Amino acid sequence: MNETFMKEKPIFPLLLGMGMPMVLSMLVNSLYNIVDSYFVARISENAMEALSLVFPIQNFINAMAIGFGVGINALIATARGAGKENEARRAATQGVVLSVIHGILLAVICIVIMPGFLGMFTGDQEVIRYGVRYASVAFLFSPIIMAGLAFEKIFQAVGRMKVSMIALLGGCITNIILDPILIFGLAFFPKMGISGAAIATGVGQLISLIVYLVFYFKGPVPVKLEARYKIPGGNTMKKLYGIGIPAILNLALPSVMIFVLNGLLAQYSRSYVVILGIYYKLQTFLYFPASGIIQGMRPVIGYNFGAGERERVAKIYKTTLAMTGVIMAAGTLLCLTIANTLIGAFTDNVETIIAGGTALRIISAGFIVSTVSVTASGALEGIGMGVQSLVISLLRYIVVILPSAFILCHLFGGGAVWNAFWITEFSAAVVAEIVYRGTIKRTMPKPR
Repeated sequence: MNETFMKEKPIFPLLLGMGMPMVLSMLVNSLYNIVDSYFVARISENAMEALSLVFPIQNFINAMAIGFGVGINALIATARGAGKENEARRAATQGVVLSVIHGILLAVICIVIMPGFLGMFTGDQEVIRYGVRYASVAFLFSPIIMAGLAFEKIFQAVGRMKVSMIALLGGCITNIILDPILIFGLAFFPKMGISGAAIATGVGQLISLIVYLVFYFKGPVPVKLEARYKIPGGNTMKKLYGIGIPAILNLALPSVMIFVLNGLLAQYSRSYVVILGIYYKLQTFLYFPASGIIQGMRPVIGYNFGAGERERVAKIYKTTLAMTGVIMAAGTLLCLTIANTLIGAFTDNVETIIAGGTALRIISAGFIVSTVSVTASGALEGIGMGVQSLVISLLRYIVVILPSAFILCHLFGGGAVWNAFWITEFSAAVVAEIVYRGTIKRTMPKPR
């Protein structure tokens, strides 16, 4: 592969080639997230509630892995665009080492805090037992998640999107196959219940890491890990955290939001908590195709930004915005036409299905306009501007939505909370466009 293809190939075919493997893999990834919930919901609604309550912590671990990986991706892509190959290798090596350290620390901390965390939201001991049982297994795989995501971002940074696709597909398919087998004890396997769902997810993540390692050692990869860079430190580590921490916060903020909203909604009805959990499972399916396009865009815009290609950077942003807009329009249509059916896949409770369908239709009013903030945030991360990206996410997940939710609930009851979602997306879109344009104008380097 011509290593300058990111600034020479026509933009739409380039983004399509980079993004579509990620769209496919993210769709499958969201499918196994939904499959997990589907089979857990077959155990009982208490099990599904436990999974909903564990989700913010699980999402935080993934946010740590992906967010720090964004830092790895941005440093490698911009360094290679500027012709600094040694800096790219140093970023890759230190990124993997630090990712594994993060995973070990998170596994210990999250398992220890889980009983107390669950007790903050429910006094139902069965729900707490389900949640602790799931978390105690799932979180043991945190170092594997971290290492896998680090390698994913290395491969994506150099344009090897098909490797990411194969790795994610391998992990997702493994999880989907193992879920019913381990949860319900099919064939010669014992019935493990909610612990089986956690094991299935963990094994899937292990398979993904193995695939990355096979391609790394067997195939040509332009950025290799080097032992001389294995001790984290210096300017590279500062840059990794300088980009990674805002990206981590970007991804962790939804967990904070869900944490607060769970506490708010629990005062009105337990079914609202279940609906919020179901929505965020569905949201992975609705947003992951757009997220796949954004992942394909990040290394491309980062490479061209590093090379000083101002006009090309502008075209990459606009084309990505159009592509994600089409995806979110399709998601809106689904939510408007089959909302009750989507909610009904996770619960048999008629009251929850009706209330959840209404919630989904209201929330979907903000899907299309959200493409502006999602694309701007992803582009800013791709060029290494993590703080500016964080500003957008703070608006979406804290600054606008939480006050709106409290006010709406206070004035109109718990069911009004769903309007806070579309109000937030419209507000964030305006600010996102201003922040993105201003950042590019100030920081764009001269052509190399």
